[in-house]
Amino acid sequence: MQCLVKKGSINYEVHGSGFPILIMHSMGTDHLSMTSWIEPIFQTIKGFKRIYIDLPAHGKSVIEENFSSSDDMLISILDFVDCIIPNQKFSLIGFSYGGYLAQGILHTRKTNVKSICLLSTALHIRDRTLPKREVFTKDNILLSQLDPDICVAIETLMNYQDKQHIEYFLKEIQPGRLLANKKFLHSKWREKGYFLSEEPFKNMGELSQPALFIMGKQDSICGYKDHISLLNKFSNATFAILDQTGHMIQIEKRQIVQCLVQDWLLTIK
Repeated sequence: MQCLVKKGSINYEVHGSGFPILIMHSMGTDHLSMTSWIEPIFQTIKGFKRIYIDLPAHGKSVIEENFSSSDDMLISILDFVDCIIPNQKFSLIGFSYGGYLAQGILHTRKTNVKSICLLSTALHIRDRTLPKREVFTKDNILLSQLDPDICVAIETLMNYQDKQHIEYFLKEIQPGRLLANKKFLHSKWREKGYFLSEEPFKNMGELSQPALFIMGKQDSICGYKDHISLLNKFSNATFAILDQTGHMIQIEKRQIVQCLVQDWLLTIK
């Protein structure tokens, strides 16, 4: 489905009914990367409406020519919220860059956001504290058979590069990579417009929303040490750092991540 917003249109998909949860994927892919591992959680949990969006410039979402920043991303998503779940309480799940935008939503709509879950989230930090890059498994023969662009993406994002994990990537991440607006993503927007004008949570007191933060100890993309600031900001927070895993925790530690998210969902009901 498409929703017209101020900076274009947002493609979205709704599963289930009940309390709304807005779910946002990482940069460069689409909502399929989230439905694939989140939806199985709701086989036994009822009462939630899952709203998966393609971020602006991703999937089937469309942006205007003058779209140029994370501020534009946030404006479009907030407009989407006002159209689809107006004047309602809702919760947030965000992965990586989607997690950064989720922080922006909470910052601007504090009274509407009931709880938040951030996975391998990006932060409002220019110089990230990152662990040394580690690769735990690698199938060089299989990687050599892949398209070079896919191979580079896997080697950049995945700490486990064996057949099983590569298949997850090809099934869940790669389809969205083919749909992403490369003209925008390869432009200078990251240098000039990546950071939100208003730093999330700056000058805000302690936040009471039930929060779940999950990071990988070997995440060389977003890290984990800088995220202690989030733990100190939320009075009701679960903070998990998963060892032997990197940025793609929803693939590399799927069952653990699903259990943690399921536990967080129980705080919403």
